[in-house]
Amino acid sequence: MNYFIRLIYTLVLTIIAPFYLLKLFKKKTGKPYVGSRWTEHFGFIPSLSTSENQEVIWIHAVSVGETLSVIPLIKQLHVDFPEKKIIITTTTPTGAEQAQKISSIAEHRYMPLDFPFAIRGFLQSVKPSHLIIMETELWPNLLYMVKKSRIRISIINARLSEKSYRNYQKVKPLINLCLPQVDHIYCQHKDDSNRFKKLGAHASQLSVTGSIKYDIEISEEIKRKSGSLRHSIGSERPVWIAASTHLGEDELILENHKRILKEYPNALLILVPRHPERFNSVYELCVKEGLSTQRRTQESTHSQPYQVYLGDTMGEMLTLMGAADICVMGGSFIGKAVGGHNVLEPASLGIPTITGPSYYNFRDITLSLHESGALLILDSGDKIAPNIMTLLKNPNQLRQMSSQAKNLVMNNTGALKKTVNMLFYS
Repeated sequence: MNYFIRLIYTLVLTIIAPFYLLKLFKKKTGKPYVGSRWTEHFGFIPSLSTSENQEVIWIHAVSVGETLSVIPLIKQLHVDFPEKKIIITTTTPTGAEQAQKISSIAEHRYMPLDFPFAIRGFLQSVKPSHLIIMETELWPNLLYMVKKSRIRISIINARLSEKSYRNYQKVKPLINLCLPQVDHIYCQHKDDSNRFKKLGAHASQLSVTGSIKYDIEISEEIKRKSGSLRHSIGSERPVWIAASTHLGEDELILENHKRILKEYPNALLILVPRHPERFNSVYELCVKEGLSTQRRTQESTHSQPYQVYLGDTMGEMLTLMGAADICVMGGSFIGKAVGGHNVLEPASLGIPTITGPSYYNFRDITLSLHESGALLILDSGDKIAPNIMTLLKNPNQLRQMSSQAKNLVMNNTGALKKTVNMLFYS
């Protein structure tokens, strides 16, 4: 019976796959695309740079949010098990872009489609000993063939909302194929564990570890650099940061800053474009808008306090955030193209945060911060300036938002260590 269910599922997948692939492979302006690596989705995987008999840990993260969240785990595994090879797979090119940032410790490949031939090709090339799936990805053929190859399967940071539970119930025969193949499911919360149990998982398969997304380490060096930067740009002036802005957002941010300057003439905007190829054009835009602008990569050329500080470096986002009073998260005010960025970074620094209506890459975290009072969600970009000025006029609210952010992060840390211990030491 299970064989026929998988057969029907594979036939249906064959019908819908072309439409999915057209969307996945389509080149979009300003976003990475699969390009010549499209064959990897069909199991044609370039060989890994492994030594003979080296054990391979395979970690799968679907897209941007999952990839960013699993990076701390990969770094920890690299420290704990330097003799093991780590491969990370993603489905989307935006996830691949993030994965490339840790290419020195984990090789990236695209996830094969859930066709038996594609999965077979992947397994023959990679030969993993352990598949670790980030959050909840239940693919019938994948799980069946991986388990058949005697490869351990773990799902970490697993979350199953009530809505997802109801949706999975509609395809219960497929779920009945998937869950028995999984060795263990490490859930974020007790409610998630209970729903997996109602869905058919055995109690022996389930553990609650918390969410590893909250385990962001802020080093003393970052704190020191943030303090030094704040001193140099002006300790007494109001400072806000627009972090990871995308094409089309900078004009919106600058317009809001000009509105703020009318009421707070000494206010400073730290503007940090997401992509380095836009540093020069954003600087030119600032100058065109009549705003005195200082680039981080250049010595100060202004006798008077500048109005915009352009963060035109890579790898310094936490330092720049730590020097601000308020953070506005980019990628959230330009429709649904991006889906926001990691709001836990400013939260871990205790920086009150504002996001736009598009935050689906970090939906759970954004809503948790919003519910705790540490984050504001705006439905349009023209409301940025009024909300920033309201916060600047209410320092008690700013302090309360900062405290709530720190408390939420602090109360949810520790999942990374617990997950690693249960995966490899228990």
